[in-house]
Amino acid sequence: MATRALDFYLPNELNASLPPEKRGVRRDHVRMMVLDRATGYIKHDNFFQLADYLEPGDLLIANNSRTIPAVLHANCIRDTEPIIPHVEVRLARRCQEALWEALIVAAPVKPGDILEFSSEFSAIVIAEKGNSPLKIIEFTKQGTELFNSIYALGEPIRYEYIEKPWDLDYYQTIFASHPGSVEMPSAGRAFSWELIFKLKRLNIHFDFIQLHTGLSYLIDDTYQQSPEENIEEYQISEQTMDRIRQTKAAGKRVIAVGTTVVRALESAAKSGVLSGTTNLYIDQQYPLKIADGIITGFHEPQASHLDMLSAFVSEQHLLQAYNHAIVAGYLWHEFGDMNLII
Repeated sequence: MATRALDFYLPNELNASLPPEKRGVRRDHVRMMVLDRATGYIKHDNFFQLADYLEPGDLLIANNSRTIPAVLHANCIRDTEPIIPHVEVRLARRCQEALWEALIVAAPVKPGDILEFSSEFSAIVIAEKGNSPLKIIEFTKQGTELFNSIYALGEPIRYEYIEKPWDLDYYQTIFASHPGSVEMPSAGRAFSWELIFKLKRLNIHFDFIQLHTGLSYLIDDTYQQSPEENIEEYQISEQTMDRIRQTKAAGKRVIAVGTTVVRALESAAKSGVLSGTTNLYIDQQYPLKIADGIITGFHEPQASHLDMLSAFVSEQHLLQAYNHAIVAGYLWHEFGDMNLII
């Protein structure tokens, strides 16, 4: 399915290249644009004032997946001979314990090649993924040993608008606990424990799901990955789903912290399966069954995330809001400002 995402001009200076903390701003004090789903009314505020727009009994659901340093560097070996030094390997998605999809940047590797990350850690290229620049690789380690090696040798994925590398801690939410996301589930980044406790004191509830994010950008525009080809692994506990049902039954709202949470919740609602993989694509035609609102960042032009937002609010209101955000100087991407649509 082709995306219908909105297009607009985003000035380069609105790409947040620094974490808020490096701009002298607490993570929970980034700016927040509040957008009314029904009327399109816009209000500008600070994220720490989030409680002003919620009600007792509302339920926030966040993603507790932990970002891994998904960029590895390897020497490529073919038939026991080194052929390419310093190959960049971007992990894209875990398929099985030791089996991953990966983007091998600017290197003509083929099945059978060995990617040597260190003297004790390597992977073999198993296959090419059809209609995609991704390769299937199998690591020599699995489980905790595999993640220990990735954390020891890897770096966070960094796109061109982030000019210098930042420590992995800057790419984590405070509640991240289950390693697996190759890109930060960034909508949760603005939360602090102080803000969460403030919400709980007001009887605004907080719970978690887990969805491990995949690689969003494949570099080579010759390959157009459709939203349905973006497969991600998710898990929702029975306890969390029960809490969602109770919230709905009480006439209160379920607010998703990020597009990943919307995707997980709506996948479970559609399939009845609380744990698995999803390729669900959500746009303005999709009838949302669980999420009543969303906390999200600002998304780049033509991003498929904008299609999902149009399931919450009309494209006209969304585009007007984004134009307001641009004029007001809101910052985009994982280190940027927040948008509450409710």
